[in-house]
Amino acid sequence: MGIEREIKLALPPSQHDDVARFFDERAGAGKPFDLGNVYFDTPTLALAEAKAALRLRRAPDEWLQTYKTLGESRAGMHSRHEWEMPVKGEALEIDALLDACDDEPAREALKAAAPELIALFRTDYRRIVWDVECEGAKIEVALDLGEVTAEVDGETRRAEISELEFELKSGDERALEMLSAEVRGAFPELDPEDLSKAQRGYRLRERPQSSIQDAEA
Repeated sequence: MGIEREIKLALPPSQHDDVARFFDERAGAGKPFDLGNVYFDTPTLALAEAKAALRLRRAPDEWLQTYKTLGESRAGMHSRHEWEMPVKGEALEIDALLDACDDEPAREALKAAAPELIALFRTDYRRIVWDVECEGAKIEVALDLGEVTAEVDGETRRAEISELEFELKSGDERALEMLSAEVRGAFPELDPEDLSKAQRGYRLRERPQSSIQDAEA
């Protein structure tokens, strides 16, 4: 089990090129690639009720499955348990996740949900990644632009993904705060983002169609 620690910042899509240039100058040219993710739960949202999320990711070189607990989020700082592993193809391998999951409540929630899992929504986005050092810590910076989509009653609902993530790979987590403060000083339009992509997907499914149309107008 790993503890994922990261800071998320929301930004206007118009700022993406400027933020990318900022990190290109600091850490060298970033690595761009496309990511596609499908999130799973039961029809009654048993995993969401257990404050967990399950996804299958198409990465550039492999397929990955990831199981996360909600954990804590404060002012954009996220801290949560995470189990991630490669899979052979475009299908979940639940038994392997159950073997790896060493948190009993999380494991029992996944085991109970497994027979009824269905695909609920997906996220598709372009990501640019930089490896940054800050105060002796190693941080992965990811700039994401894309969307969340969910099929609800024959309608496709969409929500924008536009965010910057700082994930601690090693070192003191205070370096995340320092790097975030530095970037927000250069780009005041960036705001803390406390919702994960999974939470946005669940909210998208719950929103009345009229609210979605109002928001997109």
